[in-house]
Amino acid sequence: MKVYRRDFLQSASTALSVMLLDRLSSTEDLEKIIPEIRANVLAMINEEREVEKVAPVALDDLATQVATKHAWDTLKGGFTSHWGSDGLKPYHRYSFAGGTEATAENVSSADSIGSTKVPDLKQDTAYLHLRLYQEKPPNDGHRQTVLLPQHTHVGIGIVVHELRLRLVELFVSRYVDVKPVVPEAKPGARVAFAGKIRGSYRFNNIEVHYEPFPAPPDPEWLRTPRSYGLPKETRLLRPKLPQPFVYMDGTFGDVEVNGPSFSVPVKLYKSTPGIYTIVTWIKRTREEPAFPVTGVCVKAL
Repeated sequence: MKVYRRDFLQSASTALSVMLLDRLSSTEDLEKIIPEIRANVLAMINEEREVEKVAPVALDDLATQVATKHAWDTLKGGFTSHWGSDGLKPYHRYSFAGGTEATAENVSSADSIGSTKVPDLKQDTAYLHLRLYQEKPPNDGHRQTVLLPQHTHVGIGIVVHELRLRLVELFVSRYVDVKPVVPEAKPGARVAFAGKIRGSYRFNNIEVHYEPFPAPPDPEWLRTPRSYGLPKETRLLRPKLPQPFVYMDGTFGDVEVNGPSFSVPVKLYKSTPGIYTIVTWIKRTREEPAFPVTGVCVKAL
């Protein structure tokens, strides 16, 4: 019978504890051991995905940096949230750090762990992940994030200070190579957006979401658990149709599509400042549902 790592950790292996018992968690020791703990969480994620017969995810350096920075923010602020102390959400943080892919975030925390010895940290971090994975429907959004087949990579942020521990998992869907996009423009301007789809997928559409610049949330607001999502205000950009064909609304479409490549001038359509998030949707076949693969944020100033 195959034994999975999550089961192994839940049994609190005595052998592991003995092997690492003398490795105390000074700041220097913690910096050295975090990659080992991160690798352990990655192995758990991929074993859970294997059980569900979905492809494994690879560790992503940029997503790990973004997740780690957010983990520190939540620890210092004494909260657990998808929002940062600056009011930004996960897709903002990843895009502003240079990422172009669609993302999904899990956050878990403990403010009174038993000790900061390395074996205890390893087990406590595993527990924080298991708490997400073992959610039950219909309140199982974090579990669904772990198992979503379209995810290809993940960043894992782990921070600890005194007896407080934070785990942030930032999942990434990497299917499109996006050409550089200007990070800022004026309201009403048009921004060039283009990319090339990897593998045997086809372009479906683009959604351009708008939201005002966020204000730093009240600390108490950040301490209340809540889910996040893209803003509801959006514009749909569809593939251009060859004339004389038109969509039901009488338009020809917006996006130039040539095999795996696509391009479109994206209008920042509001007259007020804010953040636009450009989301590309692709699909494998006409029958299968489309899924998002980009999350490029542009500031209108």
